[in-house]
Amino acid sequence: MSKTIIPIGPYHPLQEEPELFKLYCEGEIVKDVQWVTGYNHRGIEKLSESKTFDQVFFLVERICGICSTSHPFAFANAMEEIAKVEIPDRAKYIRSIIGELERLHSHLLWVGLAGHFLGYNTVFMWAWKYREPVLDLFELITGNRNSYAMFKIGGVRRDIENDKIPRIREVLSTIKKKTDLLTGAVMDDPVIHARTKGVGILTKEDIKAYGALGPTARASGVAIDVRKDDPYAAYPLVNWKVITAEAGDVFAKAEVRLLEMYESISIIEQCLDGLLKEPEGEIEVQVREVPAGIGTGRAEAPRGEVFHFVKTDGSNYPERHKIRAPSYMNIATFKKSCVGQTISDATIALAAVDPCYCCTERMAYAYDHHSGEKILDGQQLVELGQKRTEEIRQQLNKRK
Repeated sequence: MSKTIIPIGPYHPLQEEPELFKLYCEGEIVKDVQWVTGYNHRGIEKLSESKTFDQVFFLVERICGICSTSHPFAFANAMEEIAKVEIPDRAKYIRSIIGELERLHSHLLWVGLAGHFLGYNTVFMWAWKYREPVLDLFELITGNRNSYAMFKIGGVRRDIENDKIPRIREVLSTIKKKTDLLTGAVMDDPVIHARTKGVGILTKEDIKAYGALGPTARASGVAIDVRKDDPYAAYPLVNWKVITAEAGDVFAKAEVRLLEMYESISIIEQCLDGLLKEPEGEIEVQVREVPAGIGTGRAEAPRGEVFHFVKTDGSNYPERHKIRAPSYMNIATFKKSCVGQTISDATIALAAVDPCYCCTERMAYAYDHHSGEKILDGQQLVELGQKRTEEIRQQLNKRK
């Protein structure tokens, strides 16, 4: 039987961003998947080299609208490693509160979209309605419903005043009750079970082979989480557990995200207790200059580990800034989860890892804007990057 190519994208109702997946099918069964990227490249890493360290925080917030704190979190961790800075406990609590509120709103967004893709629009409307109070809390704390502009080297830009804490607790209590309702609707519905159980399975071996991260990995029984494995901010100061499931299918990914929301609420409540214990605590350490050096920053975004590599040369600008978002690792698992599925189930498996395509974009080739002439193709760009990496390595060896 000849194979039929079913394109999903680069513009498709299933995807919020431009990306192309070619499904090679025999009848209704997917036999292979090809992923085509490069539609949304914005040159964030190169732009970072022309920004001061303080400006970079606002730049990396815009890598992803949903994970707009995860990237500043990782960048701050990298810069504070270079500057050898330990931030105050109050700043740690505030950072973790923002990070967990972001996890709540991201997971609610995913659950709502998952319901929409399945044709279960009641779940979609519930989830997005219950997400609104989370965004209201962001506005109360930071002044913004997205792109919160809270992080800086050495701490945070704004405090959470203690008189706001009762209101935050009140909203969290409401969110928890609504999460109970939403979780019950998803976990007990036979239609959702029929459409998601046994679909898009990833085994533990698949997770390790592809280097998958976050809920995608934890849904297959791989208990990796940067907050536990490489603790930062207030995560070692509070009690919480890593949520896992064993089935590795779409239903397990939904289960992990829903149960993680309860952990996020608990973490936020404990961080609020921490703020009350030291009402006059500092929210930042003054950092006057950043020395030459190398820092690596990790943070657990809602989708998994965000990684930032920063090299500084003693100036006010990064000499090199390398970013890896979790979707860059998770999207590759489609090669495994979609093959053997029907076309309708393959689209659900595509969405199950909560992909963010603008986070994953890499340049495909460089060309002259006026003439259209190609200057560098993909392989030459790789070779140029390898050459630059070797130059940096030699510079470091000379300093030793």
